[in-house]
Amino acid sequence: MAKARAIVKRRRAVQNIRKITQTMQLIATARFQKCLQRATGSQPYTRKIIELVQTLAAERVADHPLLKPNQAQGRSILLVITSNRGLCGAYNAAVLRRMLELRQELAQAGLTPDLEVVGKKGLSYLRFLNLPVSAKVTDVEDRIAFDRVSQMAERYIDRYLQNQVVRVDIVYTQFHSVGVQRAAAVQLLPIQPPSPEPARPTVPPTRPRIQYEFSPQPHVLLARLVPEAVKIRLFQCFNDAIVSEQVARMIAMKAATEAAGDMVKFLTRQYNRARQTQITMELADIVGGANAVR
Repeated sequence: MAKARAIVKRRRAVQNIRKITQTMQLIATARFQKCLQRATGSQPYTRKIIELVQTLAAERVADHPLLKPNQAQGRSILLVITSNRGLCGAYNAAVLRRMLELRQELAQAGLTPDLEVVGKKGLSYLRFLNLPVSAKVTDVEDRIAFDRVSQMAERYIDRYLQNQVVRVDIVYTQFHSVGVQRAAAVQLLPIQPPSPEPARPTVPPTRPRIQYEFSPQPHVLLARLVPEAVKIRLFQCFNDAIVSEQVARMIAMKAATEAAGDMVKFLTRQYNRARQTQITMELADIVGGANAVR
């Protein structure tokens, strides 16, 4: 009977775990809906303003310090966006793996990145690797204010304009859809022109040059447009990372709930077998005792 009692205790513990994971799945689902609205709502504006700035940089119709390399040497900024909490599958592992790859690429290019970390998980991992962290943010949960992102972007812009860093990179989880989120690395500064599309054999490679009319003057317009594009892009990276974290936690808790349900069924079958074995042994003892009395 001791074995059956142990199975009952274990089944009760698994059932309690299943209730917890199911509750966490529901919470992640509710947070995901809000985060998804913020992330998808800002995507069109972010995409168009980045395309506009990149097109202007490629056409060379205007000049701005953030559109071209500066005179700094040897230093860069690498921002890593992770989560404060775990139980979200391979979300943090994928981002940190991509960060180490980019850090190695920068080292091969002769750059020493100043690591800035968002999230307690990334901070703990870098401490485990004994890597220095120049700045940390550990109070971002399911949303971040644009004013705060704007302050971070302004600090990056100032350091770049003062020739303190060569470039600024961001490693985060890019949100494509509910089923697809990938760890990505983007260069925030300097703003790069769009990569040229491969020419198709049936389409002539030449196209008419785009003519731009500026109102106000180009230097006045770009002085406001380019920094705004940097802030918006950084804000979009945070929104993508936050919604991807909620998706990862929702999927992980769903898988944990299903695994706990399967474990409950397995333990129930084990208990039935153990109970049946116990009953059989008790019946055998009773029959044996009755035969001994005769």
